[in-house]
Amino acid sequence: MKSFFKRLSLTGFAVALSTTGFAADLPTPVIEHIPEVPAVGGWYLRGDIGYKFYNSPNGSFNDPVIGDLRFQRESMDDAWMIGAGVGYKWNRYLRTDLTIDYETPASVKGYAVCGTCTGGFSEEFTDIDVWTFMVNGYVDLGTWNRITPYVGAGIGAAYVRTDSTYSINPGGTGRSNYDGQNSEWNFAWALMAGASYAITDNWAIDAGYQYRDLGDAKTVVLHDAGTGETRIEWDDLTAHELRLGVRYTFNSTHAAAPVYYDKAPISSNF
Repeated sequence: MKSFFKRLSLTGFAVALSTTGFAADLPTPVIEHIPEVPAVGGWYLRGDIGYKFYNSPNGSFNDPVIGDLRFQRESMDDAWMIGAGVGYKWNRYLRTDLTIDYETPASVKGYAVCGTCTGGFSEEFTDIDVWTFMVNGYVDLGTWNRITPYVGAGIGAAYVRTDSTYSINPGGTGRSNYDGQNSEWNFAWALMAGASYAITDNWAIDAGYQYRDLGDAKTVVLHDAGTGETRIEWDDLTAHELRLGVRYTFNSTHAAAPVYYDKAPISSNF
């Protein structure tokens, strides 16, 4: 019996040695590397703040004495804006969103020839604030080191409101105030360019530029101008905007990536 157990132990030891040697001859296990692919789709929310530089608009009104009168030396103050929106990223290159923006009141000023006095100009003032509703489309041009430049365009509507309208007579001899507000809906459009930086797959910072055309603005009726229908009109409200925002993308999806092998697969034939 002792001889039997001795032979069994020697046999087991020999099998263990042969198995160890065979395992040493096997190829290195295959390691699959699946590269990380940026998020390419999903709904997103955005929020923006910015500063708007207005171009000089064209001001005019219908004078009861000399008829249509164009202002001279028009100017318009800058304004702050804040906005929010919801959008969808269709693939790596295309996304769209709906946005709503509000800008703080900006004072517009123009000089009008005085029609009832000898020479001189009256100074015309109005405060203008705007709500803008836009549908925007963007083309992302590629991503380098998490930075994605883009270009885009948008169309929509601008709700333009005037308030605090008043006139100062030539030489500062008097001031006329026109109480009340007036509002207009205008077609609006925008062109834009910028770049975003992906903090994570979901969060991104966006810095961009926009050129916006907001239509025109009209004041309340100027009852003491000689007619009951005279309004000051400010045409061609256009502006340059510098914007900084943040986007949060929900349920980001990833494109399928190829599988790479460090070494050839293990053959099943020994």
